[in-house]
Amino acid sequence: MKLRFLVTCLLCAHSIVFAQQQAGSIPPPAGFTRVGAPPGSFASWLRQVGLKQDKTVYLYNGTPKGNQQAQYAVLDISVGHQDLQQCADAVMRLYAEWRYSHQQYGGIVFRATDGTLLNYEDWRQGYRFVLRNRHLQKVKSAGPSTSRADFDQYLQVVFSYAGTLSLSRQLHPVAHVQDIAPGDVFIKGGSPGHAVIVMDVAVNAAGEKRFLLAQSYMPAQDIHILKNPQSNSPWYSTAFGSALVTPEWVFAGNSLCRW
Repeated sequence: MKLRFLVTCLLCAHSIVFAQQQAGSIPPPAGFTRVGAPPGSFASWLRQVGLKQDKTVYLYNGTPKGNQQAQYAVLDISVGHQDLQQCADAVMRLYAEWRYSHQQYGGIVFRATDGTLLNYEDWRQGYRFVLRNRHLQKVKSAGPSTSRADFDQYLQVVFSYAGTLSLSRQLHPVAHVQDIAPGDVFIKGGSPGHAVIVMDVAVNAAGEKRFLLAQSYMPAQDIHILKNPQSNSPWYSTAFGSALVTPEWVFAGNSLCRW
């Protein structure tokens, strides 16, 4: 009997790990179901992002982050080896990866802090963005390339010259938080500033909504799904009032934006 109980427990534990191999496998709160996500949409792609079995958040240099209490799960997305993929960068990384996975290269455009458009289509044609007299200039200095390595180099340039301020100017405000959708962003532009991305949304029969958030932070670190500090669950309610409290940042209630 004890052996049977032990085997059952081990099988259950294995099922839990297996069931949460992707962001879309995180169980919604009781009574809630995930909102629709058309095939190919950003919402659908976000649900397919893999989760690491190790829930430790590591910095870009391989050392564990000091605060290990903020995350519910860690996305299986590389952080790189430089202190670049921070908060807004993680949001842009996920958006760019979705576009890239569907070969929607024309949609991979980010605005640098000085206003320059960092266009991946230009990058693919051999243009590079060079800092001259404190302004970025587009210069044809390489041959055309469609390689993954060149895409990664493009992202490093984006992370170097774009941030929360430029991203906040690129996104569009969402007037009512109840209209929240996967892929939306809570953002405070500036220095200091911060941004977190809405990974998923669930709704119940009464129309109440819950949502998942993911972030990177400073220094650059693994992108991770946040716990709700008020419940220790990863799901947040849209009824948060005038301030959205996350483990490492408090956002104003009107800070929700959309691509």
